[in-house]
Amino acid sequence: METILVTGGAGFIGSHVCDRLLNLRKRVICVDNLTPYYSPKTKIANIQQNLSNPNFEFFPMDIRNKEDVEQIFKQEKISKIIHLAARAGVRPSIEKPVWYKETNIDGTINMFELARKYNIKKVVFASSSSVYGNSKEIPFNENNPCNHPISPYAATKKATEVLAHTYHKNYGLNLVGLRFFSVYGPRGRPDMAPMKFTLAMDKNKPIEMFGDGKTSRDWTYVQDIVDGVIAAAEKDIQFAIINLGNSTPVKLKDFISTIEKYLGKKATIIKKGKQEGDVDHTYADIKKAKQLLGYNPKTPLDQGIKQMIEWYQEQKLKQN
Repeated sequence: METILVTGGAGFIGSHVCDRLLNLRKRVICVDNLTPYYSPKTKIANIQQNLSNPNFEFFPMDIRNKEDVEQIFKQEKISKIIHLAARAGVRPSIEKPVWYKETNIDGTINMFELARKYNIKKVVFASSSSVYGNSKEIPFNENNPCNHPISPYAATKKATEVLAHTYHKNYGLNLVGLRFFSVYGPRGRPDMAPMKFTLAMDKNKPIEMFGDGKTSRDWTYVQDIVDGVIAAAEKDIQFAIINLGNSTPVKLKDFISTIEKYLGKKATIIKKGKQEGDVDHTYADIKKAKQLLGYNPKTPLDQGIKQMIEWYQEQKLKQN
């Protein structure tokens, strides 16, 4: 049985990746430091269904501590790494950029170093659509040099891509970086708009809308993202940076309307000025993903939000 290490495996995307790998009959080693950026209880709940699975093992470790993580490599015969651990969030990175450098850059180098030392045949790692900044080239294409990120978070993600290319060229590591575009769905992060808006609206609390509502995001359903991650781990690719998006931008005001529709509640909106670090639009060119990964996102926003709200309502019933 193939053993795959998933960093950030108790997080939103990571937990869904772990689920899929277990369904594919893989042995999964999940590493997550349960950082209190949002409640660690939420992260434990994300992997609760797997804790009793003999093919799943959870290590509450921090990727910044290379010696700790190396103990896993000494114990397990790991064949691939899916590296999703990162300090997330554009806006908080402006306040505490050093935190982002330590986890996203130093932590990623630790994973690349361990992959090099233990002859790991493939590393898939998470980048972000944030690297494009306010690019005028729409849709965002991977050939864009991405030299003008507008937040420390975005800069750290761009740095990991450059480091990956260096490790591929110098050490022969097979590395695939995936630029995720605004992922949403069940288990969504409570600090991101989809769940943040849903939670506030359900409790009849106001939501904050930054800008005029005409900014847009290429919202991508989590299971479509997982399809791309698994394909990147399985395909014979030596090095690539690839967009994973839905390739269908949605205006913020329309996004809010879709949540209203399936939650059955009207949003009370507090309008605020444009937020520092936020880009105006994201729009993924996914031709490369289709060509290299056979990637084909299947979930339109309407269906994805419906499924997210249904999951949210089920969780509420369980808690009552």
